[in-house]
Amino acid sequence: MFKTLARQALIPVGLAVTGFFVVCCLLLYSAIKSRITSDAVFNATSMADTVLKSTRYAMLKDDRETLAMIIRNIGEQKGVDHVRIFNKKGVVNFSARSEELNRQLDKKAEGCIACHSGPTPATTLGTMQQARNFTNQNGKKVLAITAPIYNEPECFNAACHAHPEGQKVLGTLDIGLTQEGLLELLATIRIQMIVFTILTLILTVGGVTALLRRSVFIPMQRLREFVEESMAAENLPESPPHLPQDLDRIAHCYHDLLLKHRNGERNHQGPRESAPEQ
Repeated sequence: MFKTLARQALIPVGLAVTGFFVVCCLLLYSAIKSRITSDAVFNATSMADTVLKSTRYAMLKDDRETLAMIIRNIGEQKGVDHVRIFNKKGVVNFSARSEELNRQLDKKAEGCIACHSGPTPATTLGTMQQARNFTNQNGKKVLAITAPIYNEPECFNAACHAHPEGQKVLGTLDIGLTQEGLLELLATIRIQMIVFTILTLILTVGGVTALLRRSVFIPMQRLREFVEESMAAENLPESPPHLPQDLDRIAHCYHDLLLKHRNGERNHQGPRESAPEQ
């Protein structure tokens, strides 16, 4: 009986605790992943803004050699997958990869479709719209940022530029960062959360089992033994064993009920009458 009772009590508790921890860990991991991804997009956007500011002077002076050297130096940095600047027609003017120079990009390709999805190209993009994730030719995950290069007064008023004032976008900076570090961090977090969940489940289920055994199963075992011994014994014990409050009341009620029942049987039988003398 107690094995069945323990099974009925512990299995639902174990399943409920397991489900609770699994759901909580999934929600926590999802929140952590979302925050880390947002931070990665913010850092990549900040890096793209830094590149634009670093190349601004060379663009205003139309110093193509300096601009090309800056782009190449940035492309050699660890974690940078690609960095390139293409004009409004989609032709790559500057790139850290020499094979991409003067190449025409497809408007439906990664980085272009965000602006060219409609009949009229978009001139402004939000931070999350600028970011995109894709797998490069080497099978590595890449987080890329597309940053428009706007036509500011310093641009269309420069003597060496021929951009009209009505042209809002001169070109686009496209920079991609490898996500190896980010994926390794998320994998480490997953492993740590799995280990934490398993250890917590073991401790929780073990603690609940020990608590139920001490507070419920052992007292009920003693109550059962008391009932079985009372039914088998000819003389009832003076008092039942000390048990927790509810079980102690049950034991006393059973003891009093059995005592009254046996006293009633004795009174019902009464003393035997002696036979009359001849």
